[in-house]
Amino acid sequence: MTPPTNNEIWNVVSTQENEIMIQWLDQQAKSSRRTSAAEKQEVVRESREFMAALKAASEKGHGDDLSAPGWAPMRDLLTGLSARRARDGYSPAETASFVFSLKAPLFGAVQKEFSKDPIAALAALVQITNLIDKLGLFTMEAFQRTREDVISRQQQELMELSTPVVRLWENILALPLIGTLDSARTQVVMQNLLDAIVQTRSDFVIIDITGVPVVDTLVAQHLLKTVAAARLMGADCVISGIRPQIAQTIIHLGVDLSEVTTKATLADAFAVTLRRSGHAVVKTGAAAASNSK
Repeated sequence: MTPPTNNEIWNVVSTQENEIMIQWLDQQAKSSRRTSAAEKQEVVRESREFMAALKAASEKGHGDDLSAPGWAPMRDLLTGLSARRARDGYSPAETASFVFSLKAPLFGAVQKEFSKDPIAALAALVQITNLIDKLGLFTMEAFQRTREDVISRQQQELMELSTPVVRLWENILALPLIGTLDSARTQVVMQNLLDAIVQTRSDFVIIDITGVPVVDTLVAQHLLKTVAAARLMGADCVISGIRPQIAQTIIHLGVDLSEVTTKATLADAFAVTLRRSGHAVVKTGAAAASNSK
């Protein structure tokens, strides 16, 4: 018997598809922790679509060149599968096993078909190995791209959540900063602050850095840029949370904050902005009387 061509290999797959599918689904079940009925049905559906795309591309004689037009349905299938699994929290191993667990059933089918021709069987096994490896690599690359997109989006959402702009009083906003202030986060901070100034028409902003662990030259420059941007929008800024260590660091770095009002605590900064806005907080008569007792 002559060594099989790519079409002949997948003719073997077609004739033994049911047996291959049963063994493949069993292999996937052993390597997965997903046990719900919906997830099992999804695996069966994806496996059947994979097998259909595999036979269609092979029958057209495209070999293992995944860039060929005949492999387009398979590329689309694996891209969608990888994206869904990345979003649903599947691990890389669980995703990769979808493709690589097909090797053993295919090897068994080829050995059964070419049991009397070891040379033909070896050639077929080499072709299958190359193809499955390429399909598995394509799947993992698609999975990784989606994971990176998900992580990037989550980081963006966390940055936005970690930089809330709070309205303390009429015309007074507060921007509490927690964590490291880098260039990317500064851009988010500045955008959120400017949007809030426009929406609330506030005249005063308190930037509280109590939760910023380290203030270096770069952080100080980011703060100054934020203050300058707020001033361009017509809002006066006060920086609070200046601890003794931070004050010493700023002086040591030679950063000039002389044109910016600074306070040790958010309460002190709030009192300053209240006075500048023409407001004052006083105790009511009942409260004053109760405190005097």
